[in-house]
Amino acid sequence: MTVSSHLGQFYIGGAWVDPLPGATALGVENPASEEIVGQVALGTAADADRAIAAARAAFDAWTVTPLAARIALVERILEVYNARYEEFAQAMSTEMGAPIEWARGAQAWAGQVHIESTIAAAKEMVWEYMRGDTRIVHEGIGVCALITPWNWPMNQIACKVAPALIAGCTMVLKPSEIAPLSGLLFAEVCDAAGVPAGVFNLVNGMGPVVGARMSSHPEVDMVSFTGSTRAGTAIAASAAPTVKRVAQELGGKSPNILLPTADLQAAVTGGVEGCFGNTGQSCDAPTRMFVHRSQHDAALKIAAQAAAAVVVGDPADSATTMGPLVSKLQWDKVQRLIQAGIDEGATLVCGGVGRPAGLNRGWFVQPTIFGNVTNDMTISREEIFGPVLSILPYDDIDQAVAMANDTPYGLAAYIAGPVEEAKPVARRLRAGTVNLNYPDWDTFAPFGGYKQSGNGREYADWGIHDFCEVKGIVGWGG
Repeated sequence: MTVSSHLGQFYIGGAWVDPLPGATALGVENPASEEIVGQVALGTAADADRAIAAARAAFDAWTVTPLAARIALVERILEVYNARYEEFAQAMSTEMGAPIEWARGAQAWAGQVHIESTIAAAKEMVWEYMRGDTRIVHEGIGVCALITPWNWPMNQIACKVAPALIAGCTMVLKPSEIAPLSGLLFAEVCDAAGVPAGVFNLVNGMGPVVGARMSSHPEVDMVSFTGSTRAGTAIAASAAPTVKRVAQELGGKSPNILLPTADLQAAVTGGVEGCFGNTGQSCDAPTRMFVHRSQHDAALKIAAQAAAAVVVGDPADSATTMGPLVSKLQWDKVQRLIQAGIDEGATLVCGGVGRPAGLNRGWFVQPTIFGNVTNDMTISREEIFGPVLSILPYDDIDQAVAMANDTPYGLAAYIAGPVEEAKPVARRLRAGTVNLNYPDWDTFAPFGGYKQSGNGREYADWGIHDFCEVKGIVGWGG
């Protein structure tokens, strides 16, 4: 693929600029081949400062730009994005090892559909209204620091940038330094679409350096972060002295309750596919499958069959359905947790430690399933972020719900079975999104977590509201 000519630069104040002295560089690895495809610049706190200054200087003019003009700008971004769609797919396949068909149909599509959904929601949203003699007004919160992860690069960039622009905010984006190619492409799209200077800025860098400066900076009004709970707590602490808003979408350990009346073949197969999608690197993946004890052994056989259908290999091959993990660091973590499952006595149904047969380089893992898992095992408690499924037996629905909720996380949950039976169970689950029978992705539904999975909500008008302040102009009707 062609790597951006701006790989060693930042986008600040409407121009591509070189880093300030003190910046370093990091090799961008293709995790399927372990080859370095380029060097990305890693900025300093000073680079973050000048990007924030550019955003602050642009805010006053941008936030009073008419809503129709703000929406029109995002429509132009969508048009340019669509014209470069294949480049985004290729970039994400390269930087994170996504199989090319998945990169096209899920990763690049996610950026597209979230921009579309945000535009549609903005046109329907009630931005101002009267309550008695008071005018209620929604307006942009200010300068926003947007910190996005490597596992769904364009999904999270689109979910933050599009609503922030439409709300009337200016921003500095720090994409993941592990997967920076698509973020740089997105900055090129914003430039080509005519985003006013300083409204959108991009600085690459490490979280403890650039991210920490962005989250603590007194001229930043809001931080929107997607990533690990560990990093999220550090960001919240860093932001606290300046009392800025912090919206976070963090980790997950999502339960998947299969009701005894569910179609077991379809429910188990769908659960395995959901867990293994994106090589298990999704914060809302259904990683804990709860099956009635009487169906447990049958579920293990079905799960093994579903795992056997996974094709692990070269992301460039259209037949591949699972690529590598994103890095050696991630690979080592997943290997450690698979070994913990074995050591703690779970039944290894398939997979295990080490690379799949025939693959001697790249951060590939074996699709792994454990049965007879208990809720106190490490593999049931920790977010693995790899294709590792834990299957836990339960005796009745009350026990299944109790185990499902027994986690510090609360991002997503899943239920398979007759809808009318699933509905009351869904109300009892402590999660921001509950999915019944593996529905299609709804980009107008609120997305975000309970408990240590974060706060705030993304997607469509939910995301726009996160970037707005609410102003009451009392006496307007007098």
